[in-house]
Amino acid sequence: MQSEFLPYLFLLLPLAAFFYSSVGHGGASSYLMILALTGFAPEEIRPTALLLNMAVSFIAFTNHRRSCEFPNKLFLQLVVFSVPAAFIGGLVVVESSIYKNILGVLLLFPVLNFLGVFPKNDKTILRDKIWMPPFIGILIGFFSGLIGIGGGILLSPLLLMLGWTNVRQTAALSALFIFVNSVAGYLGTTGFNLIENKSLWILIPPAVLGGILGSYFGALRFNVKLVKHLLTFVLAGAALKLIFF
Repeated sequence: MQSEFLPYLFLLLPLAAFFYSSVGHGGASSYLMILALTGFAPEEIRPTALLLNMAVSFIAFTNHRRSCEFPNKLFLQLVVFSVPAAFIGGLVVVESSIYKNILGVLLLFPVLNFLGVFPKNDKTILRDKIWMPPFIGILIGFFSGLIGIGGGILLSPLLLMLGWTNVRQTAALSALFIFVNSVAGYLGTTGFNLIENKSLWILIPPAVLGGILGSYFGALRFNVKLVKHLLTFVLAGAALKLIFF
């Protein structure tokens, strides 16, 4: 990491943390792009993004948890299978550009759904399919560990489109889901070791500050409609970043 990029990191990381944590996300997709464009070595990008993701998503969960009734059963059904899958994904060393492009294209569909392009269905679907949450957990968990994200940008639109959670429950569940998957992915990526470059640890405080402010306003100050608009904005931004950067 080059020192001339530090001012940009101290500005961009908390901004990303603010917007993502306001909708219950950790911001890993933005961190990946920011770190890649500011001189980080490739082997440092994924664990650093996951470390920042852990800090911000945990803060987001603590605030969003207070604004809704948390869906404990659904969370357990998802996370029991996603955590080992994220750990395994973190063990895999692979060129991630093609996966990011595919993910970016997939994210455009929930964005179009939130914008009202697709027909609306207010009914809950597939709730009785007991295999669905574990299956979703495995897929999102493995892919998250593979490219260094927590999986919230995939999980959130799925939960809302399937009708399993409302907007505030989605933010709370996604935040905790992101946290545990980021921990698993980090451990798989680093082999249970801390990041060796100690200068990277100074990036955590500004991201934490952004996460605290974003999750506070997202959970307790913004109305549900605004949170949904923010979620659409975040998903659209993540899709464009993954496709073009």
